Amino acid sequence: MEAKIPKKSSDQDLVAQNIILMLQEYIDFLGFKPAVHFELEGCIRAPQPGFSIDYQRINARLKTHHIEGVLVSEFWLNQWEYVSNFSQQTPLKEAQNLSYVIKYLPFWFAEQGVVQTYIKPVVWAGDRGRLVAGSEKIFSAQTAAVHIPNAIQINISALNTQGENIIADAGFGEYLQQCFLESSLNCALLYLPEPEAYQRLLLKTHFGLAQELCSPCDISGGHQGSIALYKQFGKHNQEMGVTPLIYSANNEVLVTQKNWRMSARIEHRLGASSVFYNPFYNVIFALLNLIDALHVYKSQSCIKLLKPLSNNKKLPRSIFPYDNKPGALCLFRQDTWFGDSIDSVYKFSNFNNITLPDILHDSSGKALQAEIITNYQQGLFFGNSLSILSD
Repeated sequence: MEAKIPKKSSDQDLVAQNIILMLQEYIDFLGFKPAVHFELEGCIRAPQPGFSIDYQRINARLKTHHIEGVLVSEFWLNQWEYVSNFSQQTPLKEAQNLSYVIKYLPFWFAEQGVVQTYIKPVVWAGDRGRLVAGSEKIFSAQTAAVHIPNAIQINISALNTQGENIIADAGFGEYLQQCFLESSLNCALLYLPEPEAYQRLLLKTHFGLAQELCSPCDISGGHQGSIALYKQFGKHNQEMGVTPLIYSANNEVLVTQKNWRMSARIEHRLGASSVFYNPFYNVIFALLNLIDALHVYKSQSCIKLLKPLSNNKKLPRSIFPYDNKPGALCLFRQDTWFGDSIDSVYKFSNFNNITLPDILHDSSGKALQAEIITNYQQGLFFGNSLSILSD
């Protein structure tokens, strides 16, 4: 069932959700089904030492509200992660899910006595610990503050009419990754939406935390980069798509089944956890890249159009200009790909009688991009919210 758009959405979110509906219809017209999934990290301030989050209680809440996802514990002290389920929800429903979680998760934590919920790029001095040199899991006796980075990750894949994941077919995954590598610099404002998001990028180098943290600091590809293509192997070179089939009496896995093709995907791992992160804008960003790749997949050779992986691109260090360099706002304002791509889909759909939401028009993309820019220029995203960024 298609997700319904809440009547109380802000005007911009309402337009963005209808744009997602249009993009979904267009991808269906091309003969494919998009799959988009989110992962969100955050932290809490516990009411007392030894406090444990009741994940079962929160997951029951998620299920009650028809949200296809679960909350699980993460690596650092008092860190949690919301992980989307692969339940064939539409990209629009997935964006609505994350929007709801960002809004209501702090209230659900408060019911358990949690003092503060942090959905923010960095939790300063959130833990104390240093890994033993060369180890990824064993901590040394030395303790020092660790500034915990929190990410929002978006995963993208597509199915054909036979229900087959095409990421591993004919270089499509590599080309889709290339699309994201080329579009992500100028669209950083969408997934790095607040000042602290850019401080998150500098944690490893500025605080000597390179061994403890794996957060990305630039735009890179491959299967371990910030925009990763996962096929046979994942971020830690683990085999993908391994499903246990038979367990021993001691709960040891005896027999597994491997099907990495169904779990193959692009993971865009550059996003920063933030209450200012807009899931609708970022789903549009993901679907526009997917559409660019599908156009090539249907008409040309993805493999022939692949470029050698270039040197890692440095992300902007601020929303606003710095060191005589353009910030994320300037890059987004100068680039027309986001707005023009939306409007191109509208014009094609209108010409070919594809169902279009009444709220949209042939310049909705440019208008949405302009509204996003205006919000930052007028300080509407921050204004009186600086306490949220620095609490």
